[in-house]
Amino acid sequence: MSGRLGLLGGALMLGGVLLLGAGAVVGGGGPAGIIRGSGMMGGSGNGSDPGRGGMMGGARNGVSGGGMMGGSWSGASAPGPGEAGFVAGTTSAPRVVRIAATANLRFTPDTVRVQAGETIRFEVTAMGPVTHEFMVGPAADVAADAAGTPEVANISMMQTGTLTYTFDGAGPFAFACHAPGHYEAGMRGTIIVVS
Repeated sequence: MSGRLGLLGGALMLGGVLLLGAGAVVGGGGPAGIIRGSGMMGGSGNGSDPGRGGMMGGARNGVSGGGMMGGSWSGASAPGPGEAGFVAGTTSAPRVVRIAATANLRFTPDTVRVQAGETIRFEVTAMGPVTHEFMVGPAADVAADAAGTPEVANISMMQTGTLTYTFDGAGPFAFACHAPGHYEAGMRGTIIVVS
């Protein structure tokens, strides 16, 4: 009897693996994404299906780090300086920049272009099981985790924290996460101010 159960268990496991593999191919994780998308277990998407991401991993448009376990994320931001459709953010109507805080301790994107004097509303989403924070301001203050530097703390899995900041002054400016060990692991980014 136990031999039959073992055989049945093995057959069920094989069937499950085949179904997961088929799901990855149909969802886009297979060669050239037979049917575009990111699939439940990962893979990569093309740009024609924004908003779908792999539950466990993958990438979309060269942006990795979303999904429940660190895969794809579709966090399109408003156009930046020099891009078609750019409108500078103001205090009454800030430009939205979406940033993913990934489980591998990185920000995506890790470079943001702003116009001198522009007001930006950062929407920072934690894309994995790790809790992050987001600090932005003068680069020296951000690097030193200086008291009084604007920040939003305790951004938990699949939660979004927001912070609005006006880029006045000469700069340089930066952003970072100072949760224990995160900054040291490279979780920081650069603000490029253009005239």
